[in-house]
Amino acid sequence: MFPEITHDDIFRLETERLWLRWPRSADAETLARLAGDPDVASQTANIPHPYNLRDAEQFIRKARAENESGQGLVLALAFKRQPNELIGVIGAHGSQFRGTAGLGYWLGREFWGQGLMTEAGRTFIDLIFGVTSLAEIVSDALPGNLSSRRVQEKLGFASLGEMEIEAPARGGKVKVARTRLTRGAAHTAFGARRPRLTST
Repeated sequence: MFPEITHDDIFRLETERLWLRWPRSADAETLARLAGDPDVASQTANIPHPYNLRDAEQFIRKARAENESGQGLVLALAFKRQPNELIGVIGAHGSQFRGTAGLGYWLGREFWGQGLMTEAGRTFIDLIFGVTSLAEIVSDALPGNLSSRRVQEKLGFASLGEMEIEAPARGGKVKVARTRLTRGAAHTAFGARRPRLTST
């Protein structure tokens, strides 16, 4: 799904305040602490609680394997001034529907309310549509996660309504609000910007 430029762990994206880079084994403790916060985990369909160091290490291994294969792209968010300190995660994964990727993301609680995920999301989506042939991106949010739904709105996603998905981390099926962003809608929302990326 993703081209060779993203398959190496020196790949990264730049925004005004952030680096989006591959997750590293050194991120495990911070990842476990941030994702292990019940206020963070409970707002997602996929992060179990409790969430421990072993869970974080397993996530990092899986994310790096997915990145290396090109089947998806999972990046850690870090401030430019502290590039080694993970503050959240954003990722795109293959979907059961051809030409569609699923977008997921979360941010440590202490970093909420600063517009950071919207900033990261714009650059990440620019990359997806800029280097792949995908026609659309879908993203789910728990109905009560108003912050995530606002991020989706700011990124130009349109509602597809509510549906149930399998969510083992939540103990079974959960209802989510699904949204969609097409290539054309993204071009209208963001213009013809190109993401700033590096591979050195």
